[in-house]
Order: sequence, then C-alpha cells, then structure tokens
Amino acid sequence: MPRIEVIREAGVRFRAEVGGHALVFDQPVAAGGGDAGPTPTDVFVASLAGCVAYYVERFLERHGVAPDGLRVVSEFTMAQHPSRVGAIEIAIVVPAGVPEELRAPLLAVAEHCTVHNSIVTPPTVRMDLVLDAARVTSPA
Repeated sequence: MPRIEVIREAGVRFRAEVGGHALVFDQPVAAGGGDAGPTPTDVFVASLAGCVAYYVERFLERHGVAPDGLRVVSEFTMAQHPSRVGAIEIAIVVPAGVPEELRAPLLAVAEHCTVHNSIVTPPTVRMDLVLDAARVTSPA
C-alpha cells in the first residue's frame, strides 16, 4: 500500500513525503500562512487536472495524434456546511488536429481517470488518532 506522510514544518506549512518526492502545503498570507506552496485544496483539484491530462495524453498517443499543446485548465468554487470543494470546472485544450470521431471517446476516457473515479465513487476513509509515544510522558 503506498504511504504518504505529511509533517508540520512551521506554522501552517507542511511537507508531504510522496514516493521519494516532497510537496509543500501552505496557506496564503491572508489565512495565516507564508504562501510557500499551494493549499491542500489546490493540490486536490490539481491532482484531478493532472490525472485528466495523463489519460488524455495516453489516448492521443494511442490514436496517433501528437499531444503537443495539450493543456488542462481547472477552476473550482468552495461550498460550506461542510466546507468542501463545491464545483470543479475542467477545460481540456487539445491540439486542433484531433479528428471529430475521436472527441467523444477522448472525453469519455478523461471522465474515467483514476482521480475522477475516486471523486464520483468516493473511497472509504478511516481516521485514527495516534499518540506519539516518544512524546508521551509517564504520569508522576
């Protein structure tokens, strides 16, 4: 099972260790952060856009269409009660040379990327509280 560990660096800045890579999460200055990285919510939406881009690129390659100029643009709005991403808009900008007969299948492939599937059919999420044994002191 892949493991991702998120460690507080300072204030509201965190570092995520992901498969030998590091991501920094922070908040904007107006929200008490230092703006040293994107917010976790931004990364959530970016992961959807990145997944769509990957699936579209693979589709284009399989069908002999050069993926040069491929871009995925995402925008989102927040919702409240509970606080969450309320809506996400994705625009897939493909090369002009994509034949008409490939456009609907390409969109269908994009709509079935792993991240999109995980939003549409949400995973089970279980959270546990674990006390850091190294920091727990014995009762006097």
